[in-house]
Parts: sequence; C-alpha cells; structure tokens
Amino acid sequence: MAPIGLAFAVLETLDGSKTELGVVLLARAAPQVAFILIGGVVADRLPRHAVMVGANLLSMLTQGGVAALLLVGHARLWEIVVLSAVNGTSASLFFPASQGIVPQTVPPELIQQANALLRLALNSANVLGAAAGGALVAATSPGWAIAIDAASFGVAALLTVPIALPEIVRETGMSFVQELAEGWDAFRSRTWLWSIVLQFSVLNAAFAAAEQVLGPAQASAHYGGSKLWGAILAFQGAGLIAGGVVMLRARPARMLLLATFSCLLLAPPLALLGPPAHWLVVAGAAFAAGAGLEVFAVCWDTTMQEQVPGQMLSRVYAYDALGSICLVPVGLAAVGPLADAIGAQATLYGAAALIVAATLPVLGVREVRELRRR
Repeated sequence: MAPIGLAFAVLETLDGSKTELGVVLLARAAPQVAFILIGGVVADRLPRHAVMVGANLLSMLTQGGVAALLLVGHARLWEIVVLSAVNGTSASLFFPASQGIVPQTVPPELIQQANALLRLALNSANVLGAAAGGALVAATSPGWAIAIDAASFGVAALLTVPIALPEIVRETGMSFVQELAEGWDAFRSRTWLWSIVLQFSVLNAAFAAAEQVLGPAQASAHYGGSKLWGAILAFQGAGLIAGGVVMLRARPARMLLLATFSCLLLAPPLALLGPPAHWLVVAGAAFAAGAGLEVFAVCWDTTMQEQVPGQMLSRVYAYDALGSICLVPVGLAAVGPLADAIGAQATLYGAAALIVAATLPVLGVREVRELRRR
C-alpha cells in the first residue's frame, strides 16, 4: 500500500509535481546507497534476526510519522523527505540481514524452494496491498494506506523476535574496514556476480524511476487516478506470484542464463505506458514483467546462497545491493525534469530501451551462460 499512498500523497494531497515526487523517492533511496555496506557488516557481525527486528521498529516509527502528518492535515514536503530518508536507512540495515538468514534456516537442497516460498508470501501480500491501496486511497486518503504499512512493520518485528539461528563461525579481531575488504574480494572475484550487478545498476534506475514517478503521473493524467494504477500494480504482483509458483517446481540447470533472459520482460510495460495504451494492455505486460522479475529473483538468490560462503553472505549481498541501486537516486532525481523537457512518452520509451541495452551484453558473459546449479 505504501508506494501508492506516498505517490498520491505528494501528487494530490500536497499538490506536488513529478519532480517533487522524485525528490521524496530520492530521499528514501539515497541513504540505502550510503549505508547498505554498513548494514552488510552489521548483519555478518550480529544475529541477523536481531538486526531485522531493529530495522522493522525504525520503519514502523518513520512510516507512522508520515501517516500522522498526512492524517492531521499538516504535512509539508520537507517533513516527508526527512522521514523518508530515515526509512531508507532502516531498509539498508534490513536487506542484508534478511537475505543472509535463508541458508541458516533451511538445508542446502531446499534453498531454491525456500526462496520461492518466501517470495510467494511477499508477492501475495503485494497483490492484495496494491489493489487495496489504490481503492483505499481513492475512498479515503493516502495517510491511511501508510498508517497500515507502519502497523505491519510492528507486527513483523514481533514475529521476528522468537527466531533462533545457529551460530556462524567468524574470524575474530577483524576491523570494520577489513571485513568490508573481505566482502569486496568475494564480490569482485565472481564475474557472474559483478556483471549482473552492473546490469541492474542501469536496469533498476530506469525501471524504478519510470514506474514509481511516471507511472502514477500517467495514471493521474490518463487513467483517472490511483484506482487503476493500483490495479496495474496488482497485475504485476500477480505475475510475481505466478513466477514464484513456477520456481517452486522448476529446477533450471543454468539459473543465471534464464534469469538474464527474464529481465527483458521489464521493458514492454514501460513502453506501453508511453502512449499510454489501454490500462488492461499495460496490466498484461506488467503481469509478464512480474513473472520475469520473480524468475530472476529466485534464480539470483539461490545462486548467491549456493556460491557465496555463509559467513560473508550479508556483506556480498550489501555490495550487490549497493551496485544495483547506486544509480536509482540519479534516475529518481532526473526523470521528472526529463519528462517535463521531452515529454513522458519519450522518457518512458528511453527507459525501456535502457533496460534492453543493459541486459543484452550480460548474455555474452561466459559464467552467466555456463554456471550450473549445485
């Protein structure tokens, strides 16, 4: 619910522009770039479930603050920006810990199914949240959607507290910088890893900026507001679920090759938003994009957790995340002014082209084509 609530809070409640929405999203994305490596070291040093609990509580407080400001009618853009920045910091702590925890909880032969099941639960909630969020924003106000999101972080913290994890043997006496260097060596020594992360630095910037900023703006201008945009995102979420169901049973030998081809499905929905096409056509393309994204995610996580030693997995995931999102703030900051200058249609076409251009060269990397599952 939260992305829809936040987008329409800026665009409609605060009468903001596409550029101002980009600034709010930038405020959340920039701290993730700044603090994700710290989150990786912390998650490899401390019990990962404890890090997740702390991050969830911080997210509950920040989202609760945004919701309260909107519901009492005194929200100002700079306040939303500040709270979004703190929320982005909590996300930078949560992500490395949550990714590193999977191999600690299931046996190696079930890692792919565990990743698929975990993401099925996540994406099922996304489908319900996107549809309900769009309807809730249309019927009430964006503040209620964000308030429910804040409450969900509190529930997540309570559910995470009882987790008991086996200990991971770590080298003692290493400094923070030495631990970062150890993670970097593990990251750069794997060509398949850094080449796909380089791909996603462009892909994520193009897709996130186009979908999160221009998507709501196009919906507001051509589809009547939040309700149909929520429906489109729900179709994308349904595609994520479909991809997860497939990956519960599929056992692709060359997971990275399949994952890379799946990324090409992210381009069509952005191109179709340009004219824009009928919302059902965009929704169908969004469903396919969701399925492709989920196939990628399960293949990627499984490969990471099979190929990277557990004691440094969170740090490698942190480098993965840093490289993958490093250009997202640039995209979020640039997409609004660029759309104002050359038009939303041309900007969306350009974002779709960038996704294809970033993906095709990865297929030339030998390890991506040939690396087989264990």
